[in-house]
Amino acid sequence: MTRWIAASLLATAALGLAVPAPAQDARQALLIRNAQVIDGEGGQPFAAAVRIRDGRIAAIGALSPEPGEAEVDAHSLTLAPGFIDTHSHHEYGIEKHLDATQLLAQGVTTIVVGQDGGSVTPVSKLFAEREAAPAAVNIASYSGHGTLRDAVLGQDFKRKATPAEIERMKKLLAEDMKAGALGLSTGLEYDPAIYAAPAEVIELAKVAAGFGGRYISHMRSEDRQVWAALDELIEIGRQAKLPVQVSHAKLAMTDIWGQADRFIAKLDAARTEGIDVSLDIYPYPNWESTLTVLWPERDFQNRATTEFILTHLAPPEGILVSSDDGDPTHVGKTIAQIAQEAGTDPATTAMAMIAAAQAKGGDIGVIGTSMNEGDIARLIAWHGANICSDGGFDSLHPRGAGAFARILRHYVRETKLLSVGEAVAKMTGRSAAHMGLSDRGVIRPGARADLVLFDPATIADHATPQAPEAVATGVDRVWVNGVLAYAAGKATGAHPGQVLRREVSAR
Repeated sequence: MTRWIAASLLATAALGLAVPAPAQDARQALLIRNAQVIDGEGGQPFAAAVRIRDGRIAAIGALSPEPGEAEVDAHSLTLAPGFIDTHSHHEYGIEKHLDATQLLAQGVTTIVVGQDGGSVTPVSKLFAEREAAPAAVNIASYSGHGTLRDAVLGQDFKRKATPAEIERMKKLLAEDMKAGALGLSTGLEYDPAIYAAPAEVIELAKVAAGFGGRYISHMRSEDRQVWAALDELIEIGRQAKLPVQVSHAKLAMTDIWGQADRFIAKLDAARTEGIDVSLDIYPYPNWESTLTVLWPERDFQNRATTEFILTHLAPPEGILVSSDDGDPTHVGKTIAQIAQEAGTDPATTAMAMIAAAQAKGGDIGVIGTSMNEGDIARLIAWHGANICSDGGFDSLHPRGAGAFARILRHYVRETKLLSVGEAVAKMTGRSAAHMGLSDRGVIRPGARADLVLFDPATIADHATPQAPEAVATGVDRVWVNGVLAYAAGKATGAHPGQVLRREVSAR
């Protein structure tokens, strides 16, 4: 799984927008008037007022204030459903970030965690912690296959699981599903899941399906074997008969750049067959993970493999070290820079770095530049795509603090790839549908009042690897479950976030 390492710089941006409103009770009626409303279902903005009562949307239209009702004049800003991050790692360290400012500043009101096969175990523990100490945002979780595998196989994981071990994993997954997990997540490119046979994953996916759950996957490959990996995900959907989603979709190898249409064609063919397959994606050409994930055979001292990686997957100047258990002084430098300082070639440097980190029982975290901007745009535009961050607190990658604002700045305002209504749908209604959240991600009577009021002409991301926590600007207010959580460029201190459990039902 992605490692969330200590950030090197902390930067904040004061918005200077509206003055924070007094603390608001979720039961108090509130009328937001003079708004340009986007419903989250693909429609374009329309002028309307929205009434909130008891944490839900009570009415939409040409509404007049009722006696004693609080009012907010939106001044023609855009009012949208709160954004849903369908692939987040913000559960790690959230106890230190209950205000969730970097999320609220982008308009994110719900995070979906337990990704890449790694979840808090049991999931009920995470839910209990967040109910005892709520955050400003809602949280839902998958049950992680890697976590289940680790609990059953321990250190003896470099092999296929036995039938008895699979049965034990199935029982643990069933407990997480009963606790309200959305489904099963996998990280098949990571230890210990990389050693799992496809049949093992299918058996577990069938358990999730039996509870009305879903499957989401960091696939077995995002580069050399991406087509086989995508076929595997689709086959899991076919055999287990449940919705399947590609996590942080990418073509992370120069040899396959420009083949986004081939990727999409496979997904469309599966959907035509009746397989409910979708994807999420973040708007950056670089990823963050461990350096060692690039060696699928785990042959870290194989020079030919290493040179292939640095030529076809990510160039030495495009691999920025975000953590190094072998030598912390490498943080903030590229492999190319480290090699130059050491007077060695990049392949020798990379192999030596891995050996040094592993000698101390650790690893190396990196931000790797491997994707093509044209492929990113094509995948974002696909009708079955929704937006995610794959981000977290205390990470050098800017996506955790910038992904959603970046979509609205770059892909709506600057390149006009998407209309504002299409972009919002990919961050709200479509995201909710892909996660099975029936009463969020839309503005309609009866839906939960997770709302963001923003200026589409100014919303922008500011996070960089040098200032990864620099918050977005252009969001005026955010309500979570009807409670004002963000205004005037800062969190209000309210923590109205809820645990979102899948409706528990076995079939």
